[in-house]
Amino acid sequence: MTWLQRIIYIIFKRPYYSVILGRFGKGSKLIDPILTGSSRIFIGQGVYIRKHTWLAADPLTGSAECSLTIGDGTYVGHFCHLYATKSISLGKHVLLADRVYVTDNVHEYQDIHKPIMHQPVKQLKPVTIGDGVWLGENVCIIGASIGKNSVIGANAVVTADIPDYCVAVGSPARIIKRYDRTTESWRRTDPSGHFIEC
Repeated sequence: MTWLQRIIYIIFKRPYYSVILGRFGKGSKLIDPILTGSSRIFIGQGVYIRKHTWLAADPLTGSAECSLTIGDGTYVGHFCHLYATKSISLGKHVLLADRVYVTDNVHEYQDIHKPIMHQPVKQLKPVTIGDGVWLGENVCIIGASIGKNSVIGANAVVTADIPDYCVAVGSPARIIKRYDRTTESWRRTDPSGHFIEC
């Protein structure tokens, strides 16, 4: 930001976000976001969200409670899309590269006589992204949770939970490395998740 942009942000935008959001923590910055259901969006302290990211907490599935929560110190890249119809929660110090998609819902497609856009939205389970997670560029998280300090490689599609301290890649995502506490090192795994002996 230039000095003029900083002044405009401090005078106009920060107070605006503090009013319309459910929470807007100290030292956080939102750069030209798209907001849906802003009163149900809760942003911690020191969060930085880059340009044109869509943040939504919209109870399209009829959930009585709906929220999108972003923990302290989290960084969200450009053009990300975080859409909660019930619950998405990002922990502290999570790193999202550009164009990451995180959702707790999908469109129904069962009725072949109706266009998909005219079918209901189906609620999946709540999504939790643990503290210290890194999501690479173009990652899609669809109704799955990611354990703390795990890494999801670029272009991965995650539809099943990933435990703590794992590296997962691919579509659908599979774990290729885990942290081994006995050796205190990251080790490769086979498709069943067992460590590969070197």
